[in-house]
Amino acid sequence: MSFALPSRRPLVLALQLAFVAAPLLTPALMPAAQAQAAARSYSIPAGTLSRVLSQFAAEAGVLLSVDAALTEGKQSSGLQGSYGVAQGLERILAGSGLEAVPQNSGGYTLRRLPAGSGKEAALATVAVTANSAGQPGQQPKPYAGGQMARGSRVGLLGDLDMMDTPFATAAYTSQLMQDQAAKSVADVVANDPAVRVYRGYGNYAEAYTVRGLPLYADDLGFNGLYGLLPRQYVAVEMLERVEVFRGANAFLNGMASGNSGMGGSINLVPKRAGELPVTQVTGTLHGDSLFGGHVDIGRRFGPDQSVGVRVNALSRDGEGSIDREKRSLDMLAVGLDFRGDKLRLSADFGYQKSKIRQGRPNVQVAAGVAVPTAPDASRNFAPSWSYSDTEDTFAAVRGEYDLNQDWTAYAAYGVRYNKELGIYATPTVNSSNGNATISRFEVPHEEDVSTGEAGLRGKFSTGGVSHRVSLSASRTNLVGRNAWAMSWPAQNTNIYNPVDLAKPGLAFFGGDLNNPQRTADTRLSSIAVADTLGFLQDKVLLTLGARQQKALVGNYAYGSGVQSSVYDVSVTTPSAGLVVKAADNLSLYANYIEGLLQGGVAPTGTANQGQALAPFRSKQKEVGAKADFGRIAASAALFEVNQLSAATNPGTNVYEVSGEQVNRGLELSLFGEASRNLRLIGGITVMDAKLEQAASAANVGKQAIGVARFLANLSGEYDVPGVPGLAVVGRMVHTGKQYLDTANTQEVPAWTRFDAGVRYGFQAGSQAVVLRANIENLADKNYWASATGGYLTLGAPRTLTLSATVDF
Repeated sequence: MSFALPSRRPLVLALQLAFVAAPLLTPALMPAAQAQAAARSYSIPAGTLSRVLSQFAAEAGVLLSVDAALTEGKQSSGLQGSYGVAQGLERILAGSGLEAVPQNSGGYTLRRLPAGSGKEAALATVAVTANSAGQPGQQPKPYAGGQMARGSRVGLLGDLDMMDTPFATAAYTSQLMQDQAAKSVADVVANDPAVRVYRGYGNYAEAYTVRGLPLYADDLGFNGLYGLLPRQYVAVEMLERVEVFRGANAFLNGMASGNSGMGGSINLVPKRAGELPVTQVTGTLHGDSLFGGHVDIGRRFGPDQSVGVRVNALSRDGEGSIDREKRSLDMLAVGLDFRGDKLRLSADFGYQKSKIRQGRPNVQVAAGVAVPTAPDASRNFAPSWSYSDTEDTFAAVRGEYDLNQDWTAYAAYGVRYNKELGIYATPTVNSSNGNATISRFEVPHEEDVSTGEAGLRGKFSTGGVSHRVSLSASRTNLVGRNAWAMSWPAQNTNIYNPVDLAKPGLAFFGGDLNNPQRTADTRLSSIAVADTLGFLQDKVLLTLGARQQKALVGNYAYGSGVQSSVYDVSVTTPSAGLVVKAADNLSLYANYIEGLLQGGVAPTGTANQGQALAPFRSKQKEVGAKADFGRIAASAALFEVNQLSAATNPGTNVYEVSGEQVNRGLELSLFGEASRNLRLIGGITVMDAKLEQAASAANVGKQAIGVARFLANLSGEYDVPGVPGLAVVGRMVHTGKQYLDTANTQEVPAWTRFDAGVRYGFQAGSQAVVLRANIENLADKNYWASATGGYLTLGAPRTLTLSATVDF
């Protein structure tokens, strides 16, 4: 089958225009920062000379000043092995006609090999590598191996180095996303031992659990702002980082508008133009015939390279590895930034449109029925009339201004408009032979979101104690418009031998399907303050702070728009974190932090009808250790976090807090380069998730629904000796047994999945090419991947993804 993108779709034109315009965007590249001369191991694939130099400078921490005209059109075979800075530059530049000249500052300037004139252009110098996180405008730099970063955004506290952070975090880079052929956030966090993926709204959305508690796609962050991203699915081609925060986080991020995230949060960092130009085109084939094309263009402009533009355009369409399930997705993301001496500005504009036809749904199992054996992983039990269409347009702006060398003021604001329409059909299995019933459920949904934040960060000293202070005020407004309709009676099918049912008529309605009206109006506002006190020359860091959170939520009847309930509460949530640097490469830490969920309003007919319950407050306690061995980093954490729930007491008819789930666990993680040719990411989570309070006393002490006792992940890349540019990759994901019901009578078996792949980078004429082949579920195992929320999600079948990336 020949590769083709459907010409009728709107983003194809954008892809073509971007491709044609790419050569017209001429950049300049000017890197920076002082480097270590000691030899270290590198594994940089072949590519354009600009890209290879950029990655080398980032990993080595070296200041490298370059005129873009010198590297234009030149390629490099990359760098494999152990080198000092000078030796590494010499090897990269071999045969290019260029040399790196050392400067008094400790950095290097690129020039042509002396051949006559001896003249050198005066070059502006810009930092290409980030120092330790926490300085204004700088992102934590990649760790050894380039797959993960050594720090991340920690909400109110800003970007922090992992060794200075009193919490458990992980940050995955765009290099990992590309090399693993990730298509969505779920593919990235599949590397994290504290995270598991399940599906949520409408059976077509991605949703996650962090430390055993749910996190909806609605509540993903976008460069520190929440509620802006497509709520069902986020394409990763526009992202530079996926940052995972493990644990409760209300103090750091505030209450989530989607009412999830008690066990952790995920922040997505958009791509920015780097110091070196990027013009990259990638073609992919996923499964049977899901073809895709992606263009990534980045440039910096101006005499001091202060203005950056990054454009990512993506289009894919076809049938993947599940029978008759067809998907299409168009995405366009534009990132702009300005870097001045004191002022930094950025703006992001995004558009994403997704269509899914006959998407395979989750499965419910009737009470008293044993969990059925997982069907063939490629089988589709969705009726042909089911579908989901989503369209999101979003934008965000952010600014930072250095008032002086110690104080920085910042502000950010974003908006999103979402429109969805779907017909869903979730089967309910009612016998062990797979017999099930299914109904048509139609849901139009629209959403308007605006969110903003302003704050101040600064540092000062009182005697021998340093202070890093953060002040923040934030506000989020969300208006949801909904309607619904469903068929009745249910139709019969079978998950092993599905029947393509006729589309049933609708019997019950809520609102107007053609004109959904407001059903929810959420307004969240908060102010927060934090002070990180440093003792003993910052060998001991104590963070103290609190957030005062307000929530005003109005719910409205479908169709009529009459207000049915109001939730109006205010709560203060404190936090404390401690880091003790026991050695230069060892940090011990502890924290207390809380999570917040809306407590709900007593429904009509209860004795306390209309009463707003106080926000459900989770309380997390955690201790841990982090070690940085230069090429390998490791961490360990012991934690306890709880989540409350409410229900109507059948004896008193009072709507009240009736359930408490407590998750206690141990996390062990490592990442980096185990040897010159081997890169690893791995870890385990051992968790005891129990119901310590339940509506039925018989369920107290039972294992929580959808939470496995044991999780394990290990992924690795190995550069094949003697074959430059060739690497083999592998990944193992294991999830222990889970339960589908509160009484623990419906057991979901443990499962282990193996993935494998190969990558080869080489030069083809004047272009650098990287070919990738990745296989998910190598053994083609049939398994139920998740039981979270009382729904079963069938794992993907063996799926081959092929891709070719060309750097121009």
